[in-house]
Amino acid sequence: MQFLWKYIDDLIGKGLDGNVIAELLFYTSANLVPLALPLAILVSSIMTFGNMAEHFEITAAKASGISLQRLMKPLFFVAVMISVTAFYFSNNVLPYTNLKMGSLLYDIRQQKPSMSIREGVFYNGIDGYSIKVGQKDKDGHTIRNVMIYDHTDHEGNKKVVIAESGKMETSADQKFLILTLFNGKSYEEQNKIKYGVDSHPLMRNGFKEYKIRFDLSSFKLSRTNEDLFKGGHQMMNMSQLSSSIDSFEISNIGRMAEIDNNLKPYCLFLRDSSDFLLNMKKTAPIKNDYFISGSRDVIYENALNQARSIQAYMNGTKEDMDGRNYQIAKYKVEWHRKLTLSAACFILFLIGAPLGAIIRKGGLGMPLVVSIIFFLTYHVASITGEKMSKEAVIPPFKGMWLSSAILLPVGIFLIYKATHDSVIFDGDVYRNFFRKFSKNKK
Repeated sequence: MQFLWKYIDDLIGKGLDGNVIAELLFYTSANLVPLALPLAILVSSIMTFGNMAEHFEITAAKASGISLQRLMKPLFFVAVMISVTAFYFSNNVLPYTNLKMGSLLYDIRQQKPSMSIREGVFYNGIDGYSIKVGQKDKDGHTIRNVMIYDHTDHEGNKKVVIAESGKMETSADQKFLILTLFNGKSYEEQNKIKYGVDSHPLMRNGFKEYKIRFDLSSFKLSRTNEDLFKGGHQMMNMSQLSSSIDSFEISNIGRMAEIDNNLKPYCLFLRDSSDFLLNMKKTAPIKNDYFISGSRDVIYENALNQARSIQAYMNGTKEDMDGRNYQIAKYKVEWHRKLTLSAACFILFLIGAPLGAIIRKGGLGMPLVVSIIFFLTYHVASITGEKMSKEAVIPPFKGMWLSSAILLPVGIFLIYKATHDSVIFDGDVYRNFFRKFSKNKK
């Protein structure tokens, strides 16, 4: 639904087939996996171990000498397999679906809206023609008081067709609109070069029936070559991203060398200023009237203009380098995203399994509430780290692994607490603590 509301303006009124909409939604659904899969693992692990704890199955296992880690061992391997599958999906399937979705969405955006001729309004959707219909009958085909301007020669309003009524039909192959006009006239201004500059000939023809065929091929969805979209960072796997990052960094090195060469002639005084002043002191002291007033003004003006040119060049260079660094950051963020999805699946399992054993509740009640809290923490940390990485606040490695660095210690802590039968979610423990605290304070 979020996708539909986001792109609703690009989809409505295009006359798209149901197959095209279904294909677009299918490719879009693949982008929901990085959000849905970690949450699904978190919820399922909490529900599973919470249900076992609620029915005292974990208690019975511990009484038999089976530790919580041993109970988690089979699901541990399942979580590892899911993480590996998530990496394959993120590295191979997701770039393919992003490519398909991106190219299809571009084609939909470029497609013209479906033809809709309304009463009393000029319709300019057909290339080279402007059509106005005074009235449309209920059958949707019969039209009255028709006026058509023909602009196919790109010479202005030189051809006009007016008719009392008409009928609109599409050809059998749906490629052409056939407009049959009845009882009308056509007006056409002739080329005045042919007849003389001062002449303005006008040709007028009357007709009882007149047919015009309009090409509707521009209203059909045409597919663009997908190779044009393969350069996007979301359409690449890890090896392609690494190759692109190396190319960008080599290009940046060359650009920095070019900037250094362009600025070097203006910065020589930084290196040679001490020698220059020393030589000037040995030869003759510099007096206020060393330069005549006219020459001094010209020198100041030239120096000021040169400083302004250097400043403008540096500002443009800074914007260029910021854009290049932002581009590299996007590719690095996408490279780390391939790994963070797998890590998130595994870490959220480490959180969910002991958390379910501590909560001791199954079903969709308390486990779902706790799952949402931890998932929101993971999601907010991921978005924040990604945004800070793209804005060059922190390196992409730190930004993309920020959520994992926050939640992994939480998972280890919960495993430790669950192993030692922690009561951190028991409300009576906290109530008794505050009662004792209040009594001691009195």
